[in-house]
Amino acid sequence: MSTSVTPRHARHTAGLLRGIYLPRTADALASAMSTYGIPLLVLATTRSAALTGAAFALEWIPRLAAFGWAGAVVDRRGAAVVFHLASLGRALTLAAGALLLHLHPSGTVATATVMALAATTGVLTEFSYIAAETAGAAAGRRAGARAHRVQAVLLGIDQTAILAGPALAAVLLLAGPPPMLAVITVLSLLAALLALRTPPSPVAPARAPKARLGTGLLTGWRTIRSLPALGWLVTGLTLSNLATGLLQAAGPVIVVQHFGQSTTAVGLVWSAAAAATLLSVTLCRFAIDRLGLWPVGATCAALASLACLAAAQAPDYRSYLVMVALLMAADGGMTVVLRTLRSRLIPPQTFGSTLSATILILLLPFPLAGVLTALTPPDVMGHVITACAALQALGLFCAFARLRTDPALRT
Repeated sequence: MSTSVTPRHARHTAGLLRGIYLPRTADALASAMSTYGIPLLVLATTRSAALTGAAFALEWIPRLAAFGWAGAVVDRRGAAVVFHLASLGRALTLAAGALLLHLHPSGTVATATVMALAATTGVLTEFSYIAAETAGAAAGRRAGARAHRVQAVLLGIDQTAILAGPALAAVLLLAGPPPMLAVITVLSLLAALLALRTPPSPVAPARAPKARLGTGLLTGWRTIRSLPALGWLVTGLTLSNLATGLLQAAGPVIVVQHFGQSTTAVGLVWSAAAAATLLSVTLCRFAIDRLGLWPVGATCAALASLACLAAAQAPDYRSYLVMVALLMAADGGMTVVLRTLRSRLIPPQTFGSTLSATILILLLPFPLAGVLTALTPPDVMGHVITACAALQALGLFCAFARLRTDPALRT
């Protein structure tokens, strides 16, 4: 029996590598570099803290607007097709941006170019992300009992991309905006080509009702409201995301203008945060097995609150880096709790719509963080971050106090 199973398993693993893991790796790295690198590019091009915050908002507002629409398109056209087209569209957009910035490195054209890149790459990244998630979920279902291994690999790919992407974007930016955009273009084009080998996913019937998008989000919202434990945790994490989003949006301003560091130092902050998150996620899996969800979640919530308050008052770059890394590590632990709770509580028949609604709610604070960064003078940014950190602490305290006796978090 072993002689028949082993080759089959080897073929399955090779198929996953070619059709799922490699496209996901290229796309995740391109997405991380653009998400963290575009605001850096805006700051390097315009020297404006307000425009840097506005660019961060422009990255997220269209992404949120396209979120449900992207899911509907993936359902109708298939994950592989949308994955290919979104990655190809991002490659073409970035190539055009690199050419414009090469011809016009400063001035009105350069400013308009980098702001347009923030908006368009945000939308295209959302489409490729939803498509990649759908393809990964389909691969997990095909893997059967090995589904958790597939998801573990995909999570590792995403976190590794977040670890490497910001630092790589910052280093490339030292050579100038066009080289940075050129590398992201190549990665996006590679993802588009590799996506051609992604196995097709089920698609909706051609005559599926067009109102499905709004109905799905409404169904997800109703499901969240019917599950108090999930609702409280999502509420607390949404308030927490406002603080972490503000630190992310204001990161280039804080590190470059306040601490006097280079753009490379900005990327180092988020690479260190990603490394800490990887370690935290691994440790929390074992801790939840021994202690349960609530103790681990409450501990991470307390650490996140304290770290965010400390980051707002950090006296130098090194302490700021450590506090941000600790904050994101604690946030990673709370994400493990959320994912576990989602899988336990959400009914299978409404899982997709509820997952979409949950992610949409959790992402809403990010464009708001960009707006706050754009409207806040750099010299009072610390006070705004402190206020958001206090709101984060209050929200997480109320959420986990309410969940203290909830049966869903006892094991």
